[in-house]
Amino acid sequence: MSASRPTVLLVEDEPAQREVLAYNLEAGGLNVLRAGDGEEALLLVAECAPDLILLDWMLPNVSGIEVCRQLKTRSDTKAVPIIMLSARSEEVDMVRGLETGADDYMTKPYSVAELMARVRAQLRRSRPAAAGGRLEFQDIVLDGETHRVTRGGTEVKLGPTEFRLLAAFIEKPGRVFSREQLLDRVWGRDIHVDSRTVDVHIGRLRKALGQGGRDDVLRTVRGAGYALG
Repeated sequence: MSASRPTVLLVEDEPAQREVLAYNLEAGGLNVLRAGDGEEALLLVAECAPDLILLDWMLPNVSGIEVCRQLKTRSDTKAVPIIMLSARSEEVDMVRGLETGADDYMTKPYSVAELMARVRAQLRRSRPAAAGGRLEFQDIVLDGETHRVTRGGTEVKLGPTEFRLLAAFIEKPGRVFSREQLLDRVWGRDIHVDSRTVDVHIGRLRKALGQGGRDDVLRTVRGAGYALG
């Protein structure tokens, strides 16, 4: 995937199954966050803003259905794709899962290859830049396939990190990202980078996009983070 690596939250209470899935997702080029129950899942979503959630139905404490219902009723998380995983293969269960807001539903046992294909399909819709898509915001055009950015028809020279930052912003215009969320999304959880590094790269991105006296489209939200537009 050409922009920043998408982050998947994997919510599965069975450790062996969780690790097999995590291994395959990471091998497919994705960042993986793990949760063993519904409460932990809700905390991680608030903290890390994943791009997609793989959610087991049968969870201790808070069920997968309840996690799904809560996330789909909140304005900040309702657009995050959720693939429900369940041993319940009855049509009535599938309908209930989808009616609660799940974007897809897979019954166990399933093939990992099919699961990966469905994950990629959902990410193509929610993270077009990461899947090589073309995105526009005002006069800014980002092409995920060629890694080119133009503003008002003029090419904007960006380093790889600034490109990934812009991709994160342009996929969710208006959304405020905290420094920690940008670190997770652009650098990845496993890389230890100081949060002040985010400010440095935001400054570079601002400078590149503002060349020629153009308007500053990046907004600093005091005490919260940064947003596009």
